[in-house]
Amino acid sequence: MIETIVFDVGETLVRDDRYWASWADWLDVPRHTLSALVGAVVVQGRDNADAVKLLRPDIDLAAEYAAREAAGWGEALGEQDLYPDVRPALAALREQDVRVIVAGNQTARAGELLRALKLPADLVVMSAEWGVAKPAPEFFARVLDVSGASPESTLYVGDHPANDIFPAKAAGLRTAHLRRGPWGYWWANDPEVRAAADWSIDSLTELAELVRNGG
Repeated sequence: MIETIVFDVGETLVRDDRYWASWADWLDVPRHTLSALVGAVVVQGRDNADAVKLLRPDIDLAAEYAAREAAGWGEALGEQDLYPDVRPALAALREQDVRVIVAGNQTARAGELLRALKLPADLVVMSAEWGVAKPAPEFFARVLDVSGASPESTLYVGDHPANDIFPAKAAGLRTAHLRRGPWGYWWANDPEVRAAADWSIDSLTELAELVRNGG
């Protein structure tokens, strides 16, 4: 029985469109160019930050983040960035007495912005606030610390096989691979991903039915 569901953030709850558009504008390149390069690194199994490095090989990302912040181009996250199924799906789970946690690989600022949206969640926490990021086993140990349930009663939902599905499974959690965003679509039918995921879903609204059926 599933007692706790933990959600990834990027391309699970939040669309990355505006994030990458902002980076393209900052780098003064066409938005579709950076989007294409993000797709290229995705299919190679590389980190999405490598897309920026393809355009600016010598870029210091930490320094660039600071420069963006100083120039008023810092992180922005609002209601328009949420996928439309997020609020209804999370609210339905809370109505079923499922503990809802949001835990992703984001900055502390992203955590502040998400908490300001007052999602129907019991806890919203980012990797930067924990001091450990996916896919490190320590991240999923922290997930279990806050889950309030056993690993087999905790479900981790995400789109990224290497960051979400494989390490969560290795930690003993149950897993749902969300076919959304570039990672979710590219690996939707990969045999290893299908084998590692307890469920493959197209929408977060499917989770309530999954819980009703006993997980």
